[in-house]
Amino acid sequence: MLRWSVHLEGGPRRVNHAAVAVGHKVYSFGGYCSGEDYETLRQIDVHVFNTVSLRWMKLPPVRTGGHERVREVPYMRYGHTAVLLDDIIYLWGGRNDTEGACNVLYAFDINSHRWFTPKISGTVPGARDGHSSCVLWKSMYIFGGYEQLADCFSNDIHKLDTTTMVWSLINARGTPARWRDFHSATIIGTKMFVFGGRADRFGPFHSNNEIYCNKIKVFDTETNCWLNTPSTQPLPEGRRSHSAFSYNGELYIFGGYNARLDRHFNDLWKFNPEAFSWEKVEPKGKGPCPRRRQCCCMVGDRIILFGGTSPCPEQGMGDEFNLMDHSDLYILDFSPNLKTLCKIAVIQYSLEQSGLPHDIRWELAAMTTNSNISRPIFSSHG
Repeated sequence: MLRWSVHLEGGPRRVNHAAVAVGHKVYSFGGYCSGEDYETLRQIDVHVFNTVSLRWMKLPPVRTGGHERVREVPYMRYGHTAVLLDDIIYLWGGRNDTEGACNVLYAFDINSHRWFTPKISGTVPGARDGHSSCVLWKSMYIFGGYEQLADCFSNDIHKLDTTTMVWSLINARGTPARWRDFHSATIIGTKMFVFGGRADRFGPFHSNNEIYCNKIKVFDTETNCWLNTPSTQPLPEGRRSHSAFSYNGELYIFGGYNARLDRHFNDLWKFNPEAFSWEKVEPKGKGPCPRRRQCCCMVGDRIILFGGTSPCPEQGMGDEFNLMDHSDLYILDFSPNLKTLCKIAVIQYSLEQSGLPHDIRWELAAMTTNSNISRPIFSSHG
């Protein structure tokens, strides 16, 4: 029984950040918040969410002992990616309003909380943001994004072998996915499933003729080939800046934004790679409002979703410039335990007996199913 089981407020207000699940904790790196200073170079911030205690902690800044040491720590950025391999989180790409886009590979040791820049070789991808990264075995795959030097969308695939720390540009066969940024790429088995993103109708250069593809493109990492895929119905609306994750061999997407429709989404879709078919999913409980540029991480049977940005309520669905940034967090539970279900059932029954209007009952149920919602959830401890 799929259910939105927890809703918390008061976490870090972050948009276009990157996050990784490590055991029962979620590490969130960088991003931005409207009104903050992104002209000054400063260390990237790291927030940690404990899924057991349901509390956030901000890690202290790294002490740097000179110019060389400063380079080991990434500066604040957005539109970057982060992946976990063994005990190391690899952070790559993204941009800053002062420095522009970046192509330095940074590594974060989850045991010591220390940053370092691994010695790499090979064909390093050009600096970009809005790309995707995913992991298979000991390799990280980078796809797409907006390349700063070429000033265009990319549809290249780069691979970093973390056993040798060698970058390579994959010579992919078949018909590639279209040039794009702010898409998602998810590994299921040995295949990479690419969905959505922003592209241009006429090619790799951005001419303000944006298109939002809603078809899945599949890359086979064993043959280095883009596969021909069938067309199926129904399909989700095309979108960018959504979230994607896999669970039990199926692909899920949530939220995102389509500028041509001027619409933010909070729908959840499931894709079955065997049947090559989509299905809209309606979880129980009260989920997030329509948003984009949030983060989703899987911890066990639960998805931790937090942050992002949405149209201001007074602006209706609004446009690019009337947005509010979120500091909330939701948990989507694929297998809620009996204690949680019983607690929700008792609360809902009590509220039904109260005679309150239906919409108010829902709000109260969402609040009382989690006792931490009304108090600060930041902690000075782990």
